[in-house]
Amino acid sequence: MEENKFEIVNDNYQNLVSQISETYSYGFNKAVAAVNSNMIETYWKIGEHIVEFEQGGKIKAEYGKALLPNLSKDLTRSIGKGFSLSNLKRMRQLYVLYSIGATVSHQLSWSIYVELLKINDPLERSFYEKQTIIENWNVRELIRQKQTSLFLRLAASKNKEGIMQLAKEGLIVKQPTDIIREPCVLEFLKIPEPYHLSETDLETRLIDHLQHFLLELGKGFAFIGRQYRIPVGNRNHYVDLVFYHRILKCFVLIDLKKEEAGYEDVGQMNMYLGYFENEENTEGDNPPIGIVLAKEKDDLLVQYAMHNISSQLFVNKYQLYLPNKDELRNLIVTQLQDENED
Repeated sequence: MEENKFEIVNDNYQNLVSQISETYSYGFNKAVAAVNSNMIETYWKIGEHIVEFEQGGKIKAEYGKALLPNLSKDLTRSIGKGFSLSNLKRMRQLYVLYSIGATVSHQLSWSIYVELLKINDPLERSFYEKQTIIENWNVRELIRQKQTSLFLRLAASKNKEGIMQLAKEGLIVKQPTDIIREPCVLEFLKIPEPYHLSETDLETRLIDHLQHFLLELGKGFAFIGRQYRIPVGNRNHYVDLVFYHRILKCFVLIDLKKEEAGYEDVGQMNMYLGYFENEENTEGDNPPIGIVLAKEKDDLLVQYAMHNISSQLFVNKYQLYLPNKDELRNLIVTQLQDENED
């Protein structure tokens, strides 16, 4: 009887520990958010003071270049750290870029804003700001997405309206095409070219760098397994990588090809999709998505191979190095100019 009382008391005590832990975590997170919000507002206000001082004619032109260096020295002496020359330049820039028709987000840290302020193009900056909030990127993840030109890769396949919407809202996953990256950048594998990896080796490296691969795939992916067995007739077939997408509520199957994707790869993936839809899907699951991820693809061959085949099937290229930003940017500029001429 005494043991039962102890168990009841012990259970209640554990509940107390859980309640206190949850309350503290909630309060601590709110406090951090409040501090961050105040910090961003404070830095914006400091930027405002600097710009208004400059524009108010309170300093002679020949001394204009010395303003921020002098401020940095004097503020560091009187207040302390946080007023380096680079930081003051960013505060001024924060005010200039967000003074008209734009509002700083209290959801983002100063470190995030420092990275955003390095982006000159307002469309790109707006996209990365929105996407950081949507996917809750930390600074390191934001830097990686900037380096891989995520905005430019996504925008390259869109018309003018789509590009503007992407910049204004970020990428909101609503349909299968929203999870496609063209190309899919796998620079994190650090494989020098030329390389001689088998598809199994490539798959193993992706699993070893799963966190980076999930970041490249985008929000919503949950890893299910590798070499997923599909028994059809008297034979076993294997899907290289299987994920489940929490937002689209469907399986995502990925088959890796170390060279060019062929028509037979499209047919094989179509069979995998049929199997998953009939044998693996449960109530509430949407039709699965299939991605043949290859080093090369012939667009015309793919077009004919996919004739009358599921719109849930995609053939996508991957590359092992960072994309050429200038080429992507020129492609987008050309698209926008062509549409304006039309």
